[in-house]
Amino acid sequence: MIKIAIVEDNKTLRYSLMHLFTHSEGMQCVAALPHLMNVVSEFKKSRPNIVLMDIGLPNISGIEGVRTVKENLEDIQILMFTVFEDDEKIFEAIKAGASGYLLKKSSPEEIVEAVKSLYMGGAPMSSSIARKVIESFQHHRSANKNDYELTTRETEILNSLIDGLSYKKLAEKYFISISTVRTHIGHIYEKLHVNSKAQAVAKALKK
Repeated sequence: MIKIAIVEDNKTLRYSLMHLFTHSEGMQCVAALPHLMNVVSEFKKSRPNIVLMDIGLPNISGIEGVRTVKENLEDIQILMFTVFEDDEKIFEAIKAGASGYLLKKSSPEEIVEAVKSLYMGGAPMSSSIARKVIESFQHHRSANKNDYELTTRETEILNSLIDGLSYKKLAEKYFISISTVRTHIGHIYEKLHVNSKAQAVAKALKK
């Protein structure tokens, strides 16, 4: 039996969810709260396996509620149930400890399946949310390939700075004028957000 708690300030929706879980095989609604006041003591009594939690709650936000619940009852799995689709809310909730993220426009069948999936060790997300998460990781990975968008020549010059070459030696190595070397190094400083050769080398070695 999957024991479920609901934290939702909309009375009609809260009762609808209670009805849904009460009449879903293998599920039991053990708590239904309109806010997060005394949530830890409430959950210590009812001992839910899974909590469906809204983000836009009165007084204490659902994201803060996730942190509070996970700090005190880490075995409870939390499924965010919200209208918010913006990236900031998604990642705040996940970083706080939520294990799934479901939009309120989900069908009753999707809600029940998400709860089952979470109980079995999954990480259910509405498809639009999953896409945002994937795109964010892809963007992060792409950005890491060349964090500072240095050109090939700028990267070569930076590596030569690490090797200790002087401006004159750089000019000789790459068959360019010292003025051009200075221009490249100026661009490197700008992209790395540094003001000196020592800072540039230190940052490059760190990365």
